[in-house]
Amino acid sequence: MTDTKPSASRRGEAAPPAALAADRELDCKGLLCPLPVYQAARGIEALQPGQVLRIECTDPGSIKDFEAFARQRGHTLLSAETSGGVQVFFIRKEGDR
Repeated sequence: MTDTKPSASRRGEAAPPAALAADRELDCKGLLCPLPVYQAARGIEALQPGQVLRIECTDPGSIKDFEAFARQRGHTLLSAETSGGVQVFFIRKEGDR
């Protein structure tokens, strides 16, 4: 398992994915850029500030995409891990964005 730390500008308190709880989950496996980020943007809109979105995807470029997404939208990327070709992200919604 490979850990990828979130960018320094929006780094949250990292926790292992097993310790993180998601309020909503998205299965974006098989989708290519920009669809995983587009689905995440729609999914996070439905959350309240402080709630967490879990995303699974297989697009190899998604790690950088979700780091940029969280940073640009002002959310916190809590965890980004890859296992068996599947990337799993936990993003906490911050504010009303």
